[in-house]
Amino acid sequence: MTATTLKMNDDKAVYAAGAVVWRLVEGKLRILLIHRTKYRDVTLPKGKVDPGEMLAQTAVREVLEETGIRVNLGVPVGVSRYFMRPKRQKVVHYWAAEATEKAIRASSFVPNSEIAALEWVGLKKARKLLSYPVDLEILDEFERLVDDGVLHTFPLIALRHAKAVSRSEWDRSDASRPLIERGQKQARAIVAPLRAFGVRRIITSDAERCQQTIAPLARALKREPVLTENISQDAWEDGVADIRSVIGKRVRSRKPAVLCSHGPVLPGILSEIALATGTMHGSYLGSASALDLAAFSVVHLSSTNPGSGIISIETHVPKI
Repeated sequence: MTATTLKMNDDKAVYAAGAVVWRLVEGKLRILLIHRTKYRDVTLPKGKVDPGEMLAQTAVREVLEETGIRVNLGVPVGVSRYFMRPKRQKVVHYWAAEATEKAIRASSFVPNSEIAALEWVGLKKARKLLSYPVDLEILDEFERLVDDGVLHTFPLIALRHAKAVSRSEWDRSDASRPLIERGQKQARAIVAPLRAFGVRRIITSDAERCQQTIAPLARALKREPVLTENISQDAWEDGVADIRSVIGKRVRSRKPAVLCSHGPVLPGILSEIALATGTMHGSYLGSASALDLAAFSVVHLSSTNPGSGIISIETHVPKI
């Protein structure tokens, strides 16, 4: 099990993101390689972060732009670092990403000035074709997922609400505190990164600041969020929260979901996910639940056997 926090803190580095895109063809695993026109090389789909983007958002966009295939991100499979001229480091984050047959059929890719061709190959052939050692290191991590039988996954995402009016400046009930302008910007900024993981189900505390945080995502997905006091701060403070029932239902459903809640409640949410999946507790749970405002932790679970434990946790922090 791995736990990472994804931040772009080094102003001197160039950040990028991509994916090991995979599919099953008659039961055999194939991954997607791109043959680049300009560089005459073979590599994995990836590209630089655009202004205002978060890394997960970049990975999905770049795969779509380079291959025409729309994917949802699965488990992270590593970070490659290398130096560009003049001695500037490039940092590339990668995820595993399944390409569905529907998405492949919908692709309108044609060879162009950037990408000469796409090629689906097995892992053994991929090792022979890839041009760079850093790509082989990413492939090593991907192959570990294959060997462990945890390539098919679904995410449960714990999200802390965005920036709200402070308690000291609010004379009504705590649950009615709304987002301030910065919080509204944060709520909009996390829509694409959350969608990158294929989120379809939205569960939220019934507090106003949580409802407003997920409202842009709900509009983008055209989905009604499920409001519950069971993960609200009021219920938690009163000792009547029922986090376990909420998490149990989500683990049993095996579908991507986001749960929007509050700082004091998040440790309970992560703890219940660990308990429901037979995962040993550790300091990693504390790190994953100690979220900044509008930050979120993606907990990856096996689609075929959720009780086998947490596979990976990654924490994403918006810059707004």
